Amino acid sequence: MENCKKMLEAGLAELNLALNDKQIGQLLAFIALIEKWNKAYNLTAIRDKEAMVSLHLLDSLAVAPFITGQRIIDIGTGAGLPGIPLAIYYPDFAFTLLDSNAKKTRFVQQAILELKLGNVHVCHHRTENYRPETRFDTVITRAFAELSDIVEMTAHLLTPDGVLLAMKGHAPDVPVAAGTSTLIPVKVPGIDAARCLVKIGGLGQG
Repeated sequence: MENCKKMLEAGLAELNLALNDKQIGQLLAFIALIEKWNKAYNLTAIRDKEAMVSLHLLDSLAVAPFITGQRIIDIGTGAGLPGIPLAIYYPDFAFTLLDSNAKKTRFVQQAILELKLGNVHVCHHRTENYRPETRFDTVITRAFAELSDIVEMTAHLLTPDGVLLAMKGHAPDVPVAAGTSTLIPVKVPGIDAARCLVKIGGLGQG
């Protein structure tokens, strides 16, 4: 795990993100949990912890500067990505992690307990049917669906000033009809593949 720690600290420095020892420990404990549960729950195709540092932790944290507001929902969170790394980075923000896969939400709930994350709530639900009492400042998705589908399924979750952040590989070819979109290139330490973030405002309902 020492090599993972060195990789993580070097990546955080490259991203210009400052985390304390407790937060770094939580991030490393998180990938150890993924590795432990992966055999039974098939959480991720990535099996190697060092690969998880780049492909899971740093990939998630690379979008931290673009989070808006203090209420965030991670749609299709899977194994808790990017929600758990972002919740560790932003302990004062409230995160909801939503997924329709019961096995994965059970893992995320266990991870929250073991990592002692008091700012995270897990929701086992289908996105289009989820109706929260209070809407969110940021909706974030990672490898969830086509962009047009994401917009259609999540607009009702946003505050009027809220933003949708869709984490993508290559830039999507299809323009977004609704809202105002911005394409943000993202460089993730240790990953050569293309990454971008599509930021869309103006979707929230009054």
